[in-house]
Amino acid sequence: MFIQTEATPNPATLKFLPGKVVMEKGTADFRNATEAEASPLAARLFDVGGVTGVYFGYDFITVTKDAAEWQHLKPAILGSIMEHFMSGQPIMGGSSTLAEEFDEEGEFFDEGDETVVETIKELLETRVRPAVAQDGGDITFKGYKDGTVYLNMKGACSGCPSSTATLKHGVQNLLKHFVPEVQAVEAL
Repeated sequence: MFIQTEATPNPATLKFLPGKVVMEKGTADFRNATEAEASPLAARLFDVGGVTGVYFGYDFITVTKDAAEWQHLKPAILGSIMEHFMSGQPIMGGSSTLAEEFDEEGEFFDEGDETVVETIKELLETRVRPAVAQDGGDITFKGYKDGTVYLNMKGACSGCPSSTATLKHGVQNLLKHFVPEVQAVEAL
């Protein structure tokens, strides 16, 4: 098994490409070892000292680190990913719909804004998320209120120094162009 790695715009996050499907449907974001107990692979990665976040996309895994150097962490992370795929264990334990539940959980918007929200979600799904996934992250809709769109940053996007620029200059401008009701975009 050959696992490729790619840098992301976030220097604390590295993208790992195992050459296999990681999450057939949805995504999963783990920010600590307790959350990672829902996934045998995420739990294994959190066992590597210095790992502070794990994110699963369709065909990639992003790992976020603390102050440790990548040259020390990367071999252990590669080994953990390889061991997991060779073991045949599932990526997620228990409920395979766990990622979808996290994505849809806690959305908020007013009843009269359904059409605006559907347009926002479609733009995010077709134009924003594919581009952000290439950098090892994800942006999901959380809410819309009084002209402001609230988004959740995941994976490499979470804590990335350039995420504010991506939100304000990329996502906000795109949404304002196609949805005149949108006045601002904020990360939760």
